[in-house]
Amino acid sequence: MDLNLENGWQVLPIGGDTGTAYMGIKQQEKVFLKRNPSPFIAALSLEEITPKLIWSKRMQTGDTLTAQQWMNGRCLERSEMHSTRVLDLLSRVHHSDLLKRMLEKVGGVHYHPEDFLTLYFRGVPAELLAHPLLKKCAAYLETHLPQYEESQYEVSHGDLNRKNFLLSDSGDLYLVDWESVMFADPAKDLSMLMCRYVPRADWKQWLESYFGKELPEAMEFRIQWYALMNLLLDVKYHYRRGRFHEMNQDILKIQAIFTNIYA
Repeated sequence: MDLNLENGWQVLPIGGDTGTAYMGIKQQEKVFLKRNPSPFIAALSLEEITPKLIWSKRMQTGDTLTAQQWMNGRCLERSEMHSTRVLDLLSRVHHSDLLKRMLEKVGGVHYHPEDFLTLYFRGVPAELLAHPLLKKCAAYLETHLPQYEESQYEVSHGDLNRKNFLLSDSGDLYLVDWESVMFADPAKDLSMLMCRYVPRADWKQWLESYFGKELPEAMEFRIQWYALMNLLLDVKYHYRRGRFHEMNQDILKIQAIFTNIYA
C-alpha cells in the first residue's frame, strides 16, 4: 500500500485483523507504522505502556500515520498471562491520571453494563439467542445489572488478548492495539483476562494479588457479572468466525459460573 512516505522507505504490511499495521524500513532504521491509530497513543507512549512514539503525521489521503520504536520480541504465552507482570501493567493502565485526562480530551466513551448487553444483542445470530444456557445467561445479566459509580470508571483496554502483550528482547512488557479503548468498570478488563487465561480455581487469589486485599462481596459480584458478559461476547465472536471449539469452551465456562451462582 502506498502510504506516501518520502523516498527511501520500504513499507511492509504486518498481519492483523485490521490491516492497518506496517513495518517501515529505511537504511538501518526500522519503525512500527500504524494507520489511523487510537488518538491518545502519545499518552500511552509517555507512560511507557506502548513502545515510544517517534512521530505522527497527516497523509495526503487524510489518514493519520504514526511511527513507533520497533521492538524485537514476542507475544506472551497463555501460561504467562496470569503473571505478576501482567497484573502490574494492567494496574498502571487503570490508575494512570494521564491516560484518564487524555482519553477524556479525545472524547473517550463511557461504557455501562447495559452498553455491553447491547453489543451482544446487536446482530447476534438466532442460533445463539435460542441456545438455552446462553438465553438464561443473557436474561440473568439483564436482571442483575451491577452498580458502580461512573466517576470510578478507569481507562479500559477492551481487548486483553495475549497477542496484544509484547515482551521485548530486552525484557520490557508493553500492551498494544488500543482500538477498543474506553472508560469502563475495571472489572471489565480484569474479568476478560480471567475468563481467557486464569484457571477458575485461581480467580480469588489472582484478584487479591491485584487489589492487595480480600475482595468485598460487591466486587466479587461485578467480576462475576462481567465474566459472564465477556464470555457471551466471545461466544458470539467465535460463532461468527466458525471457531466452534473455542465457542464450546466458552459455553462450558458459562456453565461453570452458573453452577457456582446456584450452588
